[in-house]
Amino acid sequence: MICGHGSRDVGAVEEFNRLAVHLRARLPQYAVESGFLEFARPIIREGLDALKAAGVNRVFAVPGMLFAAGHVKNDLPWEVNSFAAEHPDITVQFGRELGIDPKLLKAAQARIEEAEAAAPTPVDRKDTLLMVVGRGTNDSDANSNISKVARMLWEGMGFGWAEVCYSGVTSPLVGPGLAHAARLGYRRIIVFPYFLFTGILVRRIYDGVDEAAAAHPEIEFLKAPYLNDHPMVIESFVERVSDILAGETAMNCQLCKYREQVIGFEDSVGAVQAGHHHHVRGAGTDGDHGHHHHHHHHDHGHDHGHGHGHGHGHDHGHHHGGEPAGSRPGRTENDSGR
Repeated sequence: MICGHGSRDVGAVEEFNRLAVHLRARLPQYAVESGFLEFARPIIREGLDALKAAGVNRVFAVPGMLFAAGHVKNDLPWEVNSFAAEHPDITVQFGRELGIDPKLLKAAQARIEEAEAAAPTPVDRKDTLLMVVGRGTNDSDANSNISKVARMLWEGMGFGWAEVCYSGVTSPLVGPGLAHAARLGYRRIIVFPYFLFTGILVRRIYDGVDEAAAAHPEIEFLKAPYLNDHPMVIESFVERVSDILAGETAMNCQLCKYREQVIGFEDSVGAVQAGHHHHVRGAGTDGDHGHHHHHHHHDHGHDHGHGHGHGHGHDHGHHHGGEPAGSRPGRTENDSGR
């Protein structure tokens, strides 16, 4: 079960659905379904129900998301736990997010190199600034991963400098980030959205690049493609399935604001797990409604539930009571995430 965020953007939904097609080809031994937290259909419950109807008695739920912020720490486990509690005869095991992964870094490198190859003139990388753009969340640990990705690409590919900015929720946003980068004196700025799929946020990023290029004609701005269905992205998803089989699903909880007193988020420790997408679950895409909604995709408050022992590194499906495991106090029997 590939669990996606969902979008009003038809293109984003189509790209996510292509991911499921790739995984069916790559993992022919499994039934593969996909679903979304918000807007698009099928919703996650419909995908899980389809697997149940197909006679499946063991489900691997893999987050189709890059980093563990609100959706991976809270919303997806809530959805999966709710289904598991209602179907004690089905084992549901929750995988970890894609994270900072060598395969994804190779995919990122390839996308950046595509932008360089399409440029009209060659510019040495020492004269190039790389701008890595993250989605932005209200989880500082997740946001910090963009800085690590940028640093690894910077050093690994030999750029003169690297900066990070975000499409929303946190700062610096794209406009101020590019304005700052333009003052650093580099001949070329490559803007790379570290996103899996297209959508309104990616388009806004590229629009911001156009605005910066118009304001700074002395600098060459390149728009690198986002990750999409690069073969290394597909392999990263396959690896997450292998991790579940090997029992290696623990997230890195060292700086998780729901376990530790992270600066600025001290009141978040032990926050109750609850789903936050009821109002937009299955609400439809722009293709259904025939118009565009300027909805800011951001985290909806709590990011993580933590009645279930914080959800990292255990199988969320082994809870045979009449309620979602995330709603009960205490640790699960195989919580190895600490």
